[in-house]
Amino acid sequence: MEQSNKAHRKTKEKNTAKKKLHSQGHNAKAFAVAAPGKMAKQMQRTGDKNERKLHVPMVDRTPDDDPPPVIVCVVGPPGTGKTTLIKSLVRRLTKSTLTEINGPVTVVSGKHRRLTFLECPADDLNAMIDVAKIADLVLLMIDGNFGFEMETMEFLNLAQHHGMPRVLGVATHLDLFKSQSTLRASKKRLKHRFWTEVYQGAKLFYLSGVINGRYPDREILNLARFISVMKFRPLKWRNEHPYMLADRITDLTHPGLIETQGAQIDRKVALYGYLHGTPLASNPATRVHIAGVGDFPISQVEKLPDPCPTPYFQQKVDEYQRLKMKEESSTSTAATTTRRRKRLNDKDKLIYAPMSDVGGILMDKDAVYIDVGKKNEGPSFVPGEEKGEGEKFVTTLQNVDKTIGENFDNVGLQIFSNSAELHDVEDEQQESSEEDENEDHGRSQMRKPRVYGKSIQEADEDLDNLPSDDEIPQHEEIDFAFGDEENGKFGSESESENELNGQEEGSWERNAAGKLNVNINRKRKWDIGKLIYMENVSAEDCIKRWRNEDVDDEEGGDSDSDDSNEEDFFKKKDENSSKESNPKQTIDLEQFVPYFDTFEKLAAKWSSVDLIKNRFIRSAVERKASSKATDVDHPDSNEDEVFDDFEDLEAENDGELQNNAVDDRDGNESDDSFANFEEEEKKALTVEEERALNAEKKEKYLTQFELEEGENFKEDDPDNEYGTWYELQKAKMAKQLEINNTELDEMTPEQRQRIEGYKAGSYVRIVFEDVPMEFIENFNPKFPIIMGGLLPVELKFGILNARLRRHRWHKKILKTNDPLVLSLGWRRFQTLPIYTTTDSRTRTRMLKYTPEHTYCNASFYGPLCSPSTPFCGVQIVANSDTTGGFRIAATGVIEEIDVSVEIVKKLKLVGYPYKIFKNTAFIKDMFSSAMEVARFEGAQIKTVSGIRGEIKRALSKPEGHYRAAFEDKILMSDIVILRSWYPVEIKKFHNPVTSLLLKEKTEWKGVRLTGQIRAAMNLTTPTNPDSSYKKVERVDRHFHGLKVPKSVRKDLPFGSQIHQMKPQKKQTYMAKRAVVLGGEEKKARAFMQNVLTLSKAKDDKKKSKKADQRKERLKKLAKLEEEKTQKDKEKRKSISHMRGRREVAMTTMKDRAERGNRC
Repeated sequence: MEQSNKAHRKTKEKNTAKKKLHSQGHNAKAFAVAAPGKMAKQMQRTGDKNERKLHVPMVDRTPDDDPPPVIVCVVGPPGTGKTTLIKSLVRRLTKSTLTEINGPVTVVSGKHRRLTFLECPADDLNAMIDVAKIADLVLLMIDGNFGFEMETMEFLNLAQHHGMPRVLGVATHLDLFKSQSTLRASKKRLKHRFWTEVYQGAKLFYLSGVINGRYPDREILNLARFISVMKFRPLKWRNEHPYMLADRITDLTHPGLIETQGAQIDRKVALYGYLHGTPLASNPATRVHIAGVGDFPISQVEKLPDPCPTPYFQQKVDEYQRLKMKEESSTSTAATTTRRRKRLNDKDKLIYAPMSDVGGILMDKDAVYIDVGKKNEGPSFVPGEEKGEGEKFVTTLQNVDKTIGENFDNVGLQIFSNSAELHDVEDEQQESSEEDENEDHGRSQMRKPRVYGKSIQEADEDLDNLPSDDEIPQHEEIDFAFGDEENGKFGSESESENELNGQEEGSWERNAAGKLNVNINRKRKWDIGKLIYMENVSAEDCIKRWRNEDVDDEEGGDSDSDDSNEEDFFKKKDENSSKESNPKQTIDLEQFVPYFDTFEKLAAKWSSVDLIKNRFIRSAVERKASSKATDVDHPDSNEDEVFDDFEDLEAENDGELQNNAVDDRDGNESDDSFANFEEEEKKALTVEEERALNAEKKEKYLTQFELEEGENFKEDDPDNEYGTWYELQKAKMAKQLEINNTELDEMTPEQRQRIEGYKAGSYVRIVFEDVPMEFIENFNPKFPIIMGGLLPVELKFGILNARLRRHRWHKKILKTNDPLVLSLGWRRFQTLPIYTTTDSRTRTRMLKYTPEHTYCNASFYGPLCSPSTPFCGVQIVANSDTTGGFRIAATGVIEEIDVSVEIVKKLKLVGYPYKIFKNTAFIKDMFSSAMEVARFEGAQIKTVSGIRGEIKRALSKPEGHYRAAFEDKILMSDIVILRSWYPVEIKKFHNPVTSLLLKEKTEWKGVRLTGQIRAAMNLTTPTNPDSSYKKVERVDRHFHGLKVPKSVRKDLPFGSQIHQMKPQKKQTYMAKRAVVLGGEEKKARAFMQNVLTLSKAKDDKKKSKKADQRKERLKKLAKLEEEKTQKDKEKRKSISHMRGRREVAMTTMKDRAERGNRC
């Protein structure tokens, strides 16, 4: 029997969470965020980091096409390897080895980048200040075996207050570390200290030992690659001023002036270098500042070819030449082009270091300098022993007796063998060209030549059959009716267009043929200015030539005369008839008087003006009116179809005026953005309507300008396309830069240079005059020469207010009116600052010293500069006065310029009362005259005890005494004090630091303190007895006892009763006892004192002996410890040696076993 089981229930398909996730064919949770909170924090942190990276957007004025070289300054203490690093980098980038580094060294490091290496003198604070102002990248050399030195910290602080450049740390001398653990610890310590001074994460390179005078190639390669790809952000001061690092200097003073006037005269100097920053103005007499020399006006600026161009610039030049050759090849043959560069070749790795004498040849505008070698190297050139083709070529040039011009003197031109040799043809062509330039050949009608003689074809046939010079036929001249004798050419009878064109094309041939004919009698126009100075020409011939009368006319020669034009307007009168009609004419120039016809003759001659009517302006207006009348009468007439594309040259302006009028009418009908003023003048508008119309027009023009120029960025619209304010500002600057470039590109190079100036990246030659001779005589290429441009406000001098703080590392606080050398802008100058503070904004009070740990205000006299300009101050510049401490004394920022500051200081006047009347007293010894008392009438005074008063009036006698009133009665012993404020004037002292004019550049000394002068001259300080401190001896004052009257004493309460003891009549015990030692007691006391003294001396002796014994014991223990350490060291060494031998033996046995197994 089969068992029937109950059927199972079907499982229901539950819609679980897992099935929901896979409902659409994929796991929806697979790509979800596992920790949303963590992700939110990470996004917030990323956003904060990006916001911290943003700076205030600045316009980068560096040109993109040809930027100036990046200035890389190598700074560090002496002996840290600065010169070695530059040599290694130059060797890596250019494959050139420099023996000596003098001045800037410019090399090509990439297709778009050049680097200028500059070594900063380690012992010159002035050079460090100047280098901090211009450096784009600073390679800070650090002795890894020693650490950070004082010069390193000084330069970092200078750079921070002059616009912090990019800084890379380079640690050297790491090969001196014997232990790797010590090396790692030192690297870590240097890195964190470097991060503290620069910024967290600053790059620090490590260079090991020197190999063959250079650092290892791999380390230099890493450093060079990092430098080549670095990006630089424009700094505020450099983005507003042009500046130049001079890589070459030349003295252009004439040697004759130095010989005649002496070597002490001012020099004319030329500086060469690449411009940086903003464009340098091309205006003459632009003032600039040469750091360490002074302010000078620019005498001349000239842009020179780039001595070290980038491959990108060369590629652009090649592309231009390629396009030019391609254009030429379209008409002629195909041009061959060079292959476009794709990488930096060895020949592109250029180097330019004129002060280091790289290359041996230096080319200038007006000279070429050749390095002939040193004296001990022997002669560089021996005649007959030329070393190459170049020397042979120069030698042959030097042996030439005559120049090319002398060889070709008196040599004529002879085209045919039987023709005459031509001379002075060039002079005739010049004269004709000068006459053509001075004369107006314009015409309004087509010329209609009248031909006399043969046509062009017949003349050409005659020219082809020329047998000889004597048989050349004479050709007739043509008059083109211009009233100009020089326009007469060989003529043509045909008036067709083709023949006229042929005549113009063949004019030079006919002109040459005419000049070959030496027998042709041609006329010339003589210059009266030249004729009167010709000694071989008489006065009569001079006048005849000036009047175009042939000198040989009297002998029977015929003279040519000009014909009239098509309307017979200009007619040249016959010379003979003019002579007859004008008997007053003479041939003497001194007695010559021009003759004019009388009015009656002129009226009879020009009885009708129809012939000259079309020569006046009025005729154009009449023709226009007649043409309009013709158009009205015949509206269907169409002259354009009749004349096709030809124009009437007589009325050439009529069509233009008519077309312009039609265009204006069409424009007004199609676009109403420009008003038709002629129609508006006809309308009778009220004042309100005109104002509304003008406002509407103004708004329309403004909107159109914003749309065209791109100024409508929709800043107020929250839904604009710019997400942040930073992007909006960047878009504005980009648009403005595009507008400027568009406008400048439309100009010619001369106009652009006149408006924009010399752009950054240009290699220029700047000439200065009246430069002190010490600048040339004491020139040292080791010290940089920096030229900085000055804005108009920086040319003035005045009072500057600044916020100043003593540097926390400077040892001493600063005193008011002590000389301080400030580095402000491009200038370095010495001034006398006054330190001040404000008392609740009521007065500016002078401080004698700077505060300890906070800012104060400083006012000083000097050259003005824009507010918010940072500066640094140092007290000592000369190395001889440096004491080894931190030299940067103060830092600050300019707040106000060219202001009048009222500074006051506290003044206490002291007086003494000599008469007292209740609340009134007479005071003496405070003033010296009644005038001074009158000045302070009503001033508040106060006694030392705190009683306040007021000055009333001056007394008649004695002089300077006055009456004062107090709030209470004072005593004769009181001292009266008057607190007043005395105005302080700022001393207008400005002493520029001219360190480059000294022979010892590091020993510039300005104004010194009086104490320093006395110390240098071994003088004692004069003392004033009144100013010296004295011991205060105060007399004890005895006050009388308090006496209370008996009437008052009776009325006092019991608690306030005054209890007075009666005087003692008997002598008390304490008064009458007397302690006197006896003999035995005195001896006992002396004995005990001696015993105690001996005991104390014995204890001291024991203590000193114990101390000596302890020292000896410590020495023995130290010696035993050292011996033990040495034994342990030797033991460990022997154990290590044994272990090493055992390991070597085991390794050898294993190797033998393996070899045996293989065999």
